[in-house]
Amino acid sequence: MDTSAPTVGTDTGTDTEAELIATLPPTFDWGVATSAYQIEGAVTEDGRGPSIWDTYCRLPGAVDGGDTGDVACDHYHRMPEDVALMRQLGVNAYRFSVAWPRVQPGGRGPANPAGLAFYDRLVDELLANGIDPWLTLYHWDLPQELEDAGGWPVRDTAHRFADYAMLVFDALRDRVRHWTTLNEPWCSAMLGYHEGRQAPGRQDFPASIAAVHHLLLGHGLATQRMRAAADGPAEFAITLNMSQLTPATDSEADRAATRRADGLGVRIYLDPLVRGHYPADVVEDLALAGVRIPVRDGDLDVIATPIDLLGVNYYFSSRCSGVDDQGRSTGPDGRPVHRDVRLGRPVTAMDWEIVPDGLTDLLIRLSHDYPGLPLVITENGAAFRDEPDETGFVRDGDRVAYLAAHLAAVARARLAGADVRGYFAWSLLDNFEWSYGYDKRFGLVRVDYDTQRRVPKQSALWYRDTINRVRQGA
Repeated sequence: MDTSAPTVGTDTGTDTEAELIATLPPTFDWGVATSAYQIEGAVTEDGRGPSIWDTYCRLPGAVDGGDTGDVACDHYHRMPEDVALMRQLGVNAYRFSVAWPRVQPGGRGPANPAGLAFYDRLVDELLANGIDPWLTLYHWDLPQELEDAGGWPVRDTAHRFADYAMLVFDALRDRVRHWTTLNEPWCSAMLGYHEGRQAPGRQDFPASIAAVHHLLLGHGLATQRMRAAADGPAEFAITLNMSQLTPATDSEADRAATRRADGLGVRIYLDPLVRGHYPADVVEDLALAGVRIPVRDGDLDVIATPIDLLGVNYYFSSRCSGVDDQGRSTGPDGRPVHRDVRLGRPVTAMDWEIVPDGLTDLLIRLSHDYPGLPLVITENGAAFRDEPDETGFVRDGDRVAYLAAHLAAVARARLAGADVRGYFAWSLLDNFEWSYGYDKRFGLVRVDYDTQRRVPKQSALWYRDTINRVRQGA
């Protein structure tokens, strides 16, 4: 980290927030997070095959500005520099993802040695700098060949994922202890196959529900095989993106809309993972829409393979209404209305409302509804309109305030009994933000995309100082 950077970012947020953050225990994991397609670049180097995101980025109008992840942050070539940044931040953990098409270009068959070698070097570099690697096997970059064969709506993709998982596990299990199968399967299934707002850009609701099941099946198959092959300490997890949903009013329509949204956003994943069955009300709602979850005998036992941690990605919360602006509870297609209602909070550059208390409520709810499952905040952060000065330094007090409020929210949840064991800020670097291209910046470290120069922001210095204060008990 550039030690000549201005001495800012050492404020602790409000006194109350600082006091709450100070209650986090010495064993608490402090990290930063990234994903492969968002930072690596080098999409055609060393045998990497195309992913659904390489294809999607070439669809006219799919990504703002026609941007792609072809270069991104050039992390593939600058990895040691980025690990050095992490060390200077003082984090003890780094959550990253492996690019499936870099390891297994077509999604089946043997590993690509050059692709695996990059992650071998990354893990060694992290460990040499005292940073624990937290590896995610899938962060949305399905090999295009598997999508051409049907993608996640097709059952075979779950088996291909388990095979790929074992290629990575066999190569790195001697040094990697934390293994996450999937990142945000809701986004993969719903945004990718139902709404078409992310790769592969399909709009087919029944296919998206099939994708939900096969993503979970792939998770279970991979976890079973990795756990059976583990010959040392290993923890297995899945990461879900969740928000705290509340009814806009106490009306029956609003409560029903909230139940439906929670069913398709949270419980359709957690109930089979933890309880071994899909929620009855969700199955019923889907049946009324003519959609069936393609469960086969034995699938739910596989999906419910025990996990050691649940990753929680949190960015916002919202209220749900079951009536439209005209007070109607059914739409023109005869289906129930669902409408998000603003809470009236300040927003980030993503137009997401800032609701730290929603994170506290969510963590307490998860601990109550799914007891005994340790939690880790695997993503939390915010995009703002960063303005660098003439040196490239960004005074992002809004991001500092966001992080302080959400870390305090985590501490509140812990004091209320939630077993939250770590926090990963999203993200280490400004990066390719999916359909938003390079317009939205989430990083603690600013990246000049023309020169690839990295400059830690005020929030990076604040995060470093906060970690040090908590560790020192100050």
